[in-house]
Amino acid sequence: MFKLLRENIRIALGSIRTQLLRTILTVLIIAIGITALVCILTVVSALEYTISGKFASMGSNTFNITQYDFSEQIDAEADDKPHPIITYPQAKAFAAAYKYPDTRVSISFTATSIAEVKFESKKTDPEITVEGVDDNYLLNSGSEVTQGRNFTPFDVLNNAPVCIVGSDFEKDLLKDVNPIDKVISIRGAKFRVIGVLKEKGSTFGNSQDLRVLIPIQVARSLFTMPNINYDVSVMTDHKEFLENAVEQATITMRQVRKLSPVEANDFGISRSDDLINRILSITDYLGWAAWIISVITIFGSSIALMNIMLVSVTERTREIGVRKALGAKRGTIATQFFIETLVVGQLGGLLGTILGILLGFVLASALDFSFTIPWAAITWAFIITFIVAIVSGSYPAIKASKLDPIEALRYE
Repeated sequence: MFKLLRENIRIALGSIRTQLLRTILTVLIIAIGITALVCILTVVSALEYTISGKFASMGSNTFNITQYDFSEQIDAEADDKPHPIITYPQAKAFAAAYKYPDTRVSISFTATSIAEVKFESKKTDPEITVEGVDDNYLLNSGSEVTQGRNFTPFDVLNNAPVCIVGSDFEKDLLKDVNPIDKVISIRGAKFRVIGVLKEKGSTFGNSQDLRVLIPIQVARSLFTMPNINYDVSVMTDHKEFLENAVEQATITMRQVRKLSPVEANDFGISRSDDLINRILSITDYLGWAAWIISVITIFGSSIALMNIMLVSVTERTREIGVRKALGAKRGTIATQFFIETLVVGQLGGLLGTILGILLGFVLASALDFSFTIPWAAITWAFIITFIVAIVSGSYPAIKASKLDPIEALRYE
């Protein structure tokens, strides 16, 4: 049996080689559909990996109290009545009143995004973001220091003139020097560098490495602006208690805002995992687009593959008659043609997968996404080409196996 199967495979491969141009064209048609599928799924996978890497560092046990609830669409009534900002007294009152076990509250705000930072005779472009933060900010935001240390409660309470800088400062302003204990100047105020943040790259075009963190009270005195909206984040040590922690935070914030029981919340609470899920849900549309494009193309390639096999059956009618006259069974004839179809389909799938991954890698690199090999797309590519081979090869194989040997020998 295995000898017969091996002989059928040999004959099928020989037939493919004799129809090389037609085979190449069919393989290319199949490859185009698989390339479209794998390429788009590769880019989608890279996008998901990048987004997860950017936001998941915050941890799935973190939530933020915001001015608006961005998890739902704001209706017309809410538009007529804007939510008030979260003021510093409200943020401090929340931090003092919120007593849920094993949680940490952080208060911060963005002082400016166009600061100019000086060191000795050098200075940066006015593109530095300055943030006022407390000692819990790094932990709650998922940030780390690669050199130096974090702020201490003493630094924050005593308005110490210290700062933590982004990783890009080591590439420009503080290049070729040890940044720790160096003194930089912001708006004429001098700060001693106590730490350097781990590189985080860009999020939606905004660099996370061109920023300076300073104690929040120092930032409030240095950057006096009306209507500053403060960011409040809460982290719990136990993910299973997150729901209860959010409920307690809602109750506490309502008390801080002095809302009556009949009034709706005039603030929002966004969880880090909800944010990731909402963003990743957008990629589902790209995935559906990939499937629609590939299905249309693969449908066309299935017709082309079936056509080439039907032509092959017609051209080799006399060969089929000779083989049947020599004792070949219907199953043997059908297997030979089916193997030809399977080989052509898998060649198209392999070529399409390689091209799709390469093209996806190029697009992911151009879009500054973190590339990851889309194993799911590769698996689906080979499954699809196998199904295409079965669907496209079944009818020609059955037709070849049912040819009458006498009529086949007479065929010219």
